[in-house]
Amino acid sequence: MEKSFLILAILLGLVSVTVATAGTATYYTTYTPSACYGYTDEGTMIAAASDTLWNNGAACGNMYTVTCTGGTNAGIPQPCTGNTVTVKIVDYCPPSGCQATIDLSQEAFSAIANTDAGKINIEYNP
Repeated sequence: MEKSFLILAILLGLVSVTVATAGTATYYTTYTPSACYGYTDEGTMIAAASDTLWNNGAACGNMYTVTCTGGTNAGIPQPCTGNTVTVKIVDYCPPSGCQATIDLSQEAFSAIANTDAGKINIEYNP
Protein backbone atom coordinates (compact mmCIF):
# COMPACT_ATOMS: atom_id res chain seq x y z
CA MET A 1 0.00 0.00 0.00
CA GLU A 2 2.75 2.47 0.94
CA LYS A 3 4.70 1.67 -2.24
CA SER A 4 1.62 2.35 -4.43
CA PHE A 5 0.99 5.64 -2.65
CA LEU A 6 4.63 6.69 -3.13
CA ILE A 7 4.53 5.88 -6.85
CA LEU A 8 1.28 7.82 -7.25
CA ALA A 9 2.72 10.81 -5.39
CA ILE A 10 5.81 10.81 -7.64
CA LEU A 11 3.71 10.61 -10.80
CA LEU A 12 1.45 13.45 -9.68
CA GLY A 13 4.52 15.54 -8.94
CA LEU A 14 5.65 15.15 -12.54
CA VAL A 15 2.39 16.47 -13.96
CA SER A 16 2.19 20.23 -14.42
CA VAL A 17 -1.30 21.63 -14.63
CA THR A 18 -1.84 25.13 -16.00
CA VAL A 19 -5.33 26.49 -15.63
CA ALA A 20 -6.36 29.04 -18.22
CA THR A 21 -8.65 31.95 -17.44
CA ALA A 22 -11.64 32.60 -19.71
CA GLY A 23 -12.22 36.07 -21.12
CA THR A 24 -12.81 38.00 -24.32
CA ALA A 25 -10.52 39.78 -26.78
CA THR A 26 -10.89 42.62 -29.25
CA TYR A 27 -8.15 44.36 -31.24
CA TYR A 28 -6.72 47.80 -31.87
CA THR A 29 -4.45 49.33 -34.52
CA THR A 30 -2.66 52.38 -33.04
CA TYR A 31 0.18 51.22 -30.82
CA THR A 32 1.95 54.42 -29.73
CA PRO A 33 1.92 56.19 -27.46
CA SER A 34 1.22 53.47 -24.94
CA ALA A 35 0.52 53.82 -21.22
CA CYS A 36 3.52 51.64 -20.35
CA TYR A 37 6.21 52.65 -22.84
CA GLY A 38 5.21 56.00 -24.36
CA TYR A 39 6.51 56.23 -27.93
CA THR A 40 8.88 53.25 -27.69
CA ASP A 41 8.06 50.63 -30.32
CA GLU A 42 7.39 47.32 -28.57
CA GLY A 43 6.64 45.40 -31.77
CA THR A 44 3.30 44.00 -32.83
CA MET A 45 2.73 41.02 -30.53
CA ILE A 46 1.33 43.35 -27.89
CA ALA A 47 -1.89 44.05 -26.02
CA ALA A 48 -3.73 46.53 -23.84
CA ALA A 49 -5.04 45.33 -20.49
CA SER A 50 -8.54 45.99 -19.20
CA ASP A 51 -9.13 46.71 -15.52
CA THR A 52 -9.28 42.93 -15.01
CA LEU A 53 -5.52 42.72 -15.69
CA TRP A 54 -4.21 46.29 -15.37
CA ASN A 55 -3.61 46.41 -11.59
CA ASN A 56 -2.73 50.14 -11.55
CA GLY A 57 -0.01 49.63 -14.18
CA ALA A 58 1.60 46.57 -12.60
CA ALA A 59 0.56 44.64 -15.73
CA CYS A 60 3.07 46.55 -17.88
CA GLY A 61 5.51 44.09 -19.41
CA ASN A 62 3.56 41.01 -18.36
CA MET A 63 3.35 38.30 -21.00
CA TYR A 64 0.15 36.38 -21.71
CA THR A 65 -0.47 33.34 -23.87
CA VAL A 66 -3.85 33.76 -25.58
CA THR A 67 -5.97 31.18 -27.40
CA CYS A 68 -9.24 31.77 -29.23
CA THR A 69 -12.01 29.48 -28.00
CA GLY A 70 -14.91 30.72 -30.13
CA GLY A 71 -16.91 33.57 -31.54
CA THR A 72 -19.11 36.01 -29.65
CA ASN A 73 -21.47 36.77 -32.52
CA ALA A 74 -23.47 34.83 -35.07
CA GLY A 75 -21.84 36.65 -38.00
CA ILE A 76 -18.57 34.73 -37.64
CA PRO A 77 -19.47 31.65 -35.56
CA GLN A 78 -16.10 29.87 -36.06
CA PRO A 79 -13.43 32.61 -36.13
CA CYS A 80 -10.55 30.71 -34.48
CA THR A 81 -7.43 29.74 -36.44
CA GLY A 82 -6.33 27.11 -33.93
CA ASN A 83 -3.15 29.04 -33.15
CA THR A 84 -1.98 30.50 -29.86
CA VAL A 85 -0.17 33.82 -29.47
CA THR A 86 1.99 35.29 -26.71
CA VAL A 87 1.64 39.03 -26.19
CA LYS A 88 3.23 41.67 -23.99
CA ILE A 89 1.06 44.16 -22.10
CA VAL A 90 2.09 47.62 -23.25
CA ASP A 91 -1.05 49.68 -22.78
CA TYR A 92 -4.21 50.26 -20.76
CA CYS A 93 -7.69 49.74 -22.17
CA PRO A 94 -9.91 51.99 -20.00
CA PRO A 95 -13.47 50.98 -19.09
CA SER A 96 -14.88 53.81 -21.22
CA GLY A 97 -13.55 52.19 -24.40
CA CYS A 98 -12.59 48.65 -23.50
CA GLN A 99 -15.07 46.01 -24.58
CA ALA A 100 -12.96 42.98 -23.64
CA THR A 101 -10.63 41.46 -21.07
CA ILE A 102 -7.65 42.05 -23.33
CA ASP A 103 -7.32 44.27 -26.39
CA LEU A 104 -4.83 42.60 -28.75
CA SER A 105 -2.86 44.27 -31.51
CA GLN A 106 -4.43 43.57 -34.89
CA GLU A 107 -1.49 41.31 -35.76
CA ALA A 108 -1.87 39.25 -32.57
CA PHE A 109 -5.64 38.99 -33.02
CA SER A 110 -5.31 37.88 -36.65
CA ALA A 111 -2.85 35.16 -35.61
CA ILE A 112 -5.57 33.47 -33.52
CA ALA A 113 -8.82 34.58 -35.19
CA ASN A 114 -10.50 36.16 -38.17
CA THR A 115 -10.46 39.94 -37.59
CA ASP A 116 -13.95 40.17 -39.13
CA ALA A 117 -15.22 38.65 -35.87
CA GLY A 118 -14.18 41.80 -33.98
CA LYS A 119 -14.57 40.16 -30.58
CA ILE A 120 -13.81 36.58 -29.56
CA ASN A 121 -13.90 34.32 -26.55
CA ILE A 122 -10.43 33.42 -25.30
CA GLU A 123 -8.45 31.58 -22.69
CA TYR A 124 -5.28 33.21 -21.41
CA ASN A 125 -2.40 32.34 -19.10
CA PRO A 126 0.33 34.51 -17.66
